[in-house]
Amino acid sequence: MTDVSVAARGGWDRHIESVEEAACFWLSFLDEAHSELSILLTDDEEIHRLNRTYRNRDRPTDVLSFSQREGEFPGPAVVLGDVVIPIEAAKRQARERGRSLEGEIVELLAHGVLHLLGYDHEISPAEHDRHLGKQAELLAAFAAR
Repeated sequence: MTDVSVAARGGWDRHIESVEEAACFWLSFLDEAHSELSILLTDDEEIHRLNRTYRNRDRPTDVLSFSQREGEFPGPAVVLGDVVIPIEAAKRQARERGRSLEGEIVELLAHGVLHLLGYDHEISPAEHDRHLGKQAELLAAFAAR
């Protein structure tokens, strides 16, 4: 059974249900239905701090993923990891891209979940295409459900 936990700071609680629905759908779609995933909806200040602390990048970003399956001491295989999305950044990007806030949040979530599964658009142009192609597949499948 999929175990998705969504927390929201800063009054973003109204997005919890749609984020949880998308995450559960995708984990099943990706044959990760027995995985555990934690998601935090937060603000620009917190994601800036996390990006600086864990990635040595002193700036905010639109999504962070913390895999529990990688690194020197990986966790149990069932634990996928954590995705952090700053709602303020999602709002700005939604406005810039002419889409709904929910649509932007869901896209950022898809992007972050794929990072947890080993997709990394920063490695090479081929991996960039693979990551964004899979992201488009996830978004299309969720829209068609």
